[in-house]
Amino acid sequence: MLSHIPQASRAPTQAPAADHAPETTEAYLETLQLLERMHRLMLDLVKDEFERLRRNDLTPVQALLLYNLGTAEVTAGELRSRGMYQGSNVSYNLKKLVSMGYVSHERCDMDRRSVRVRLTPQGQEVRDIVRELFMRHAEGLSMSGVLDDPPIEMVNLQTRRIERFWTEQIRYIY
Repeated sequence: MLSHIPQASRAPTQAPAADHAPETTEAYLETLQLLERMHRLMLDLVKDEFERLRRNDLTPVQALLLYNLGTAEVTAGELRSRGMYQGSNVSYNLKKLVSMGYVSHERCDMDRRSVRVRLTPQGQEVRDIVRELFMRHAEGLSMSGVLDDPPIEMVNLQTRRIERFWTEQIRYIY
């Protein structure tokens, strides 16, 4: 259909997209790998911190659940949507955290099927340990200039845009 348009007229609009797409695609694929590796490294950092403190009663995922629960009172579904957890593990880990005394739970008045959870003082202590770990890391990264180029706020903005795109893709499927 475009055969009647001279080749020179078509080239400028097609060439930049063709040249740019492979680089952008490769950078995006590298970002996916980095995100996965960073998540695993974050779990290792939490594990190392708890081993250093001789606290072997929690897994890194459980410690992050406590950290992400924070001061809120939420349902398991809300907690799952906030964090980086596989859906089937949240309920299991919450049950373990309740039995170990880190989380308290009670049925919702409005929907008796739903359970709301919040940290106990013991859970707040764990949250504070993880928060202090992350604060030390933020300070070290800030002092080294790593968070300045590009500014971490711009990295977060780009990451939130990707998150929004992924969320829309999931909603579109269902």
